Amino acid sequence: MLPRPTALSWLWLSLAVLVVDQVSKHIVLAHMRLHESIPVIEGLFAWTLAYNEGAAFSFLADAGGWQRWFFSGLAVVVSTMLVLWLARTPRGDWKTALPLSLVIGGAVGNVIDRVRFGHVVDFIDVHWNGSHFPAFNVADSAISVGAVAMIVLGLFGGKPAGTGR
Repeated sequence: MLPRPTALSWLWLSLAVLVVDQVSKHIVLAHMRLHESIPVIEGLFAWTLAYNEGAAFSFLADAGGWQRWFFSGLAVVVSTMLVLWLARTPRGDWKTALPLSLVIGGAVGNVIDRVRFGHVVDFIDVHWNGSHFPAFNVADSAISVGAVAMIVLGLFGGKPAGTGR
């Protein structure tokens, strides 16, 4: 009997997220100075180069350096667990595979930054009436969209494809 096809083929999406993330960061680093801001939509959106040594919303950014390796290790462990989850997921179960693949690609993108630079490169700056959302990047967006999709599709997506349940 042939092994059933798994959702590991969805890792192409993780790779695409990783490539777009790293290329966008390379472009920003090559053309902008730290804290430089280039308005895209006045009063709403700008490219602003920032470095984040912590986690989401700069959590533990000033912790002294240990957080670089902690968050890198955590992302590697979580990504490995998500790849194993993909390996047990039927290929046709896109409601599981899509969000997992987005999170994996984003997590690996930010790990690369932490290992290379000691911080994550952020550059997407959304603001309104003087209030700024913390700067983020393509990897952060993929992680957020993947996590929300996992919750929404898990709650409202019905039964996974190919499970026979």
